[in-house]
Amino acid sequence: MQRTLSLAAAKSPSSTSALCLRPLMAKLQCRTIQNFPSLSSSSVAKVDKVCRNVSQLQFKRENASCFKLACALPSISSLSYATQWSGSSLSSLGSSFRTFPWRYFSQVPNTGNKDKIVKKFNKKHEVLASSGVEAVVTSSEPAIGGVSNGIKVELSTAASPPASNGKKVEDKSSSTVLVSEEVSVEESLKTVPKPKTSASGNRKSSSAKKEVAKSSSPSAKASNTPKQKQVPQATPMQNSIEHRGQNASKPLFPPSGKSVIVVESITKAKVIQGYLGDMYEVLPSYGHIRDLASRSGSVRPDDDFSMVWEVPSSAWTHIKSIKMALNGAENLILASDPDREGEAIAWHIIEMLQQQGALHESMTVARVVFHEITESAIKTALQSPREIDGDLVHAYLARRALDYLIGFNISPLLWRKLPGCPSAGRVQSAALALICDRESEIDGFKPQEYWTVGIKVQGKDSSSTVSAHLTSLNSKKLNQLSISSEEDAQDIEQRIRSEGFLVKGIKKSTTRRNPPTPYITSTLQQDAANKLHFSSAYTMKLAQKLYEGVQLSDGNSAGLITYMRTDGLHIADEAIKDIQSLVAERYGENFTSDGPRKYFKKVKNAQEAHEAIRPTNIRRLPSTIASLLDADSLKLYTLIWSRSVACQMEPASVVQIQVDIGNASESIIFRSSCSKVGFLGYQAVYEDPETKTIKTKDDEKSSEREETFETLSLLKDGDPLHIGEVELKQHHTQPPPRYSEGSLIKKLEELGIGRPSTYASIFKVLQDRKYLTIKSRVLYPEFRGRMVSAFLTNYFTEVTDYSFTADMETELDNVSGGVTNWKGLLRDYWTRFSAYCKRVENVQIQQVEKMLEKKYEDFLFSSLPDPTRTCPSCSEGTLIFKVSKFGTGYFIGCDGYPSCKFIAKTLYGEDEDEDDSPRNTCVEEPKLLGLHPNTNEKVILKCGPYGYYVQLGEDKKGHLPKRANAAHIKDVSSITLESALELLRYPLTLGTHPEDGQPVTLKLSKSGFTVRHRRTMATVPKNTEPSEVTLEKAMKLLSGKNVRLCGRPKRIKPTVDEESEGDEVVEAM
Repeated sequence: MQRTLSLAAAKSPSSTSALCLRPLMAKLQCRTIQNFPSLSSSSVAKVDKVCRNVSQLQFKRENASCFKLACALPSISSLSYATQWSGSSLSSLGSSFRTFPWRYFSQVPNTGNKDKIVKKFNKKHEVLASSGVEAVVTSSEPAIGGVSNGIKVELSTAASPPASNGKKVEDKSSSTVLVSEEVSVEESLKTVPKPKTSASGNRKSSSAKKEVAKSSSPSAKASNTPKQKQVPQATPMQNSIEHRGQNASKPLFPPSGKSVIVVESITKAKVIQGYLGDMYEVLPSYGHIRDLASRSGSVRPDDDFSMVWEVPSSAWTHIKSIKMALNGAENLILASDPDREGEAIAWHIIEMLQQQGALHESMTVARVVFHEITESAIKTALQSPREIDGDLVHAYLARRALDYLIGFNISPLLWRKLPGCPSAGRVQSAALALICDRESEIDGFKPQEYWTVGIKVQGKDSSSTVSAHLTSLNSKKLNQLSISSEEDAQDIEQRIRSEGFLVKGIKKSTTRRNPPTPYITSTLQQDAANKLHFSSAYTMKLAQKLYEGVQLSDGNSAGLITYMRTDGLHIADEAIKDIQSLVAERYGENFTSDGPRKYFKKVKNAQEAHEAIRPTNIRRLPSTIASLLDADSLKLYTLIWSRSVACQMEPASVVQIQVDIGNASESIIFRSSCSKVGFLGYQAVYEDPETKTIKTKDDEKSSEREETFETLSLLKDGDPLHIGEVELKQHHTQPPPRYSEGSLIKKLEELGIGRPSTYASIFKVLQDRKYLTIKSRVLYPEFRGRMVSAFLTNYFTEVTDYSFTADMETELDNVSGGVTNWKGLLRDYWTRFSAYCKRVENVQIQQVEKMLEKKYEDFLFSSLPDPTRTCPSCSEGTLIFKVSKFGTGYFIGCDGYPSCKFIAKTLYGEDEDEDDSPRNTCVEEPKLLGLHPNTNEKVILKCGPYGYYVQLGEDKKGHLPKRANAAHIKDVSSITLESALELLRYPLTLGTHPEDGQPVTLKLSKSGFTVRHRRTMATVPKNTEPSEVTLEKAMKLLSGKNVRLCGRPKRIKPTVDEESEGDEVVEAM
């Protein structure tokens, strides 16, 4: 063994840690035991001693993998160690034998024939020289989840790259079979080939310098390498994801056998099936087939960030369809979307099919990406397949783990400190902070008054008038706030009317307006919001349909646009040539740019992995497909078509004229300016009849602008002018505008927060959690959202910090590029984040209340009539912000509770619903109606959070006064002492029910009168006076159709007979 390790070490050019040798030592132990089954415990101790000595060596780290060392060992035989390493055989070796401890496992349904499963498993997972050593999973390991809920897979990642895996074949105490996985490693006796990038732009496989992200299914690859006298040089891992494909280098078109292609949607599957014919079977996966289990503990930082995956029951149908289609197939082609999520979907599919035993060794498993759904693009992509990109999968794992850890650790804290407020998520929290910060700016904004002075002037030889505005007064240039009052404006007006004015200067200039960049995801969403009034989610929904394709008039199907989730601005050279050719034919040679226009992204953290959004065929004009699309889809396609054409056209030329008008001393200067288009350039496409569906109606403004330009052009320096009307206008400075969807996306893009695939989901999450509302395309934060944002900003600084969130996106992009280790990133973040969580656990609710009260004091107490916030009920306490102890409500109440229970305003209640009538937030002094004739107690009319009510007696400690709801009375000023006493009579007992003797009562609620018997309730008709309701009428109402149940049913303890009957049922089950 020492000689073997020495030879293996000699092949490595740099050092590696002793920790990475543990899988190799375990493998040596295993093989020693297999070769010498009669070893005594002392012999095993010697083996262990050798391994410990070897662990002190410093090995070199080329591609940092102990699998290279493991592969260098000569193959012993095709043995299955899973059956040999049973608990009994290991215990007989004593405590000196210690196997590699890291493991991960998955759970599969029990088919009922365990022997058959074990036999099949052992046959697939023979330990050869090319595979990693297997770790033992003892029979005491519990199963993850239940079989009835679908497969739940735990993905565990070791701290060192060469994690070796074992398997548990059978557990007789459980109805499931736990299976761990091993990492398949391609092995070659020749030199290592360098990975290449395919011609279609597919990413090359990442090197083995990254850690192994362990999956949840066993490898299906093995080799039959014979024993070698010399240690062969093994091929290093091309990718650190175990199941990344096999035999993925050969072209898959033209077809050589049956191939199964898996895409994400059924629409895309139908279109691609029509292109490729019967040799290919195209199936949809309907998105992700598994995800992190939606429960606490699915990401385990203490277990090296292992993950528990769960397959939804609906996904099993799709997995089964793919598995059945693979019978007799030679190729499995994974063609999910060309982004990080699509790469993860492909990886999940391979993992699940491996686990189901659907992939055999000779089958080709490859990944291809379709940037556009056209016949030529699909066939070209099939000629350049590749393996799963491990770096993209690692980035997906890191993002999912981060979002999960934030959500499942902050949410419980929020529920305890701010009931009813779940976490908003990592990216959503930063977006919410932007919206709430803008709202705070608006709340704190103090408008300032200012005035503008304008005049209407007319030339000597012209009947047309033009407008001019005051720019200089007393030979000083004015700013926005220079004229601050009406008096100043009127003084200026008098000076103007007493002066004569003439042209003091004319300036003409020509500027060029460059064409806009082609669309990326963010700019498409912004333009669709601003020009078409589409929400970002609706825009992406329509774009998805255009990308997946429609059936054309000739019977063929085709995708209309390229992939719509992108931040890249480049366009393929062939597409640029087609655009320039169309421009020359349609608008003229002078509208075509001299050469191809290249655009580059200047926004932070741009990945530019895909083309910009453009039509797949630029000659497919909007008018030719108008009958195939709905109105909104046609508008969006027209928007994309016109932008793609415009980006390759010549700049527009704009002529500007500026005329200065002043008095003789030039102490007063007015300026009038106007512009007109000299050369349309790229703007010609927006004048095209093809773009009429998105054209704005500004014909009148353009004609007026041209008339003004001509009038100014006729003026000459020194020409006297006639001053007509003098316009004085009052203005006030405006607060910064609230964000719209488009402007928020632009801001997030500038800050580098989020990615193309996340923009649309941000608004949906915040709306679903009632953190914001969208009115007339403007985002308004709810107070619930402002509370959450303030809480996170105060106690979790990094979660809402813009630069931190942007830097995290950069780190995730570095993981995608293979620069950053994904588990190191998680470990670094979790160290800081867990410290925040521990500190917040000790924060009291009273501290949170004081923090929110201080931050939002103006908002909370601005409606109170008394600025001192004195309680109007007890006149002693102070009104403060409180969190309800009995639900999810927040209110303004007296700090003298429980002696004073006055509530001035309720912000949220326990059963908040959009259909509920708005709650009364008025704060009024209680009104004394008079004294009760019998008890001499005060009868008071009060206003509470649910409307007006009358109360008998004053609030006293330990005494709850009788109250009656008066919300059903529209004119509260008409309530007198007599009517209040009538209301206080209720609830009134009408009698007892003839069947059970329980009382039947007449009650008064905010909607009117009702009769009630136990949990049964019926509404009294509005045309019936309460004095007319007798026991007989109440019984008729309770037996009628309009009866409902109220309250919670009482829990009735089962009788002895019922308990014994229940036990029998359980035993029978």
